[in-house]
Amino acid sequence: MSVKRNPFGLEAAKILLDIEAVNFRPEEPYILTAGWASPVYIDCRKLISFPKERTRMMDMAVQTLSRDSDLDGVDAVAGGETAGIPYSAWIAHLTDKPMLYVRKKPKGFGRNAQIEGYMPEGSHVLLVEDLATDGGSKINFVNALRDAGATVSDAFVVFFYGAFPGALDTLAKEGVTMHYLATWQDVLEVAEERQAFSPAAIQGVKDFLADPIGWSLTHGGKGAS
Repeated sequence: MSVKRNPFGLEAAKILLDIEAVNFRPEEPYILTAGWASPVYIDCRKLISFPKERTRMMDMAVQTLSRDSDLDGVDAVAGGETAGIPYSAWIAHLTDKPMLYVRKKPKGFGRNAQIEGYMPEGSHVLLVEDLATDGGSKINFVNALRDAGATVSDAFVVFFYGAFPGALDTLAKEGVTMHYLATWQDVLEVAEERQAFSPAAIQGVKDFLADPIGWSLTHGGKGAS
């Protein structure tokens, strides 16, 4: 699968490696929320503890969105519960826009709200999350925003796996374009240059990226549906 790389991708990858948010573990695969087996995992939540690095990452995020989307036309920035909330707060602050957050499901009491914050009918909302694998979880948040009266045409994540099939298509079918800073291709390039992991671990990641569906299936995760 050919995935467009962001000009900021390598710099973002360096930051993620610098803060030790990158985990290579081919010998003991991770089973991701979406069901895929992966030899690699990114802990984007770790970025919240590094002020200098998160400031630069969010600066790159705003530049990316300004370049590739109608950021000026966005009325509010919504973070997906829970990992997307800090990123949406920082982007909303940098762009001087209202912030919202979207629950995975209605809270079940009071107003039974799934959208927290003030969102007038017809607001154009940017969805923000930490990362994306196959794009499926983003649809839940997009639908919640739309059901509450918003229009959603763009989503942003710090990290996009860029490996599993259909991720961008899944969102595109719903009229949503996903924007991102780094992919595994970026991280692998920097990790190999730095010799940040053993040659065996690097090769394991290369094998995964060459055939992510087959790799997942043979390592205990799901295959093609």
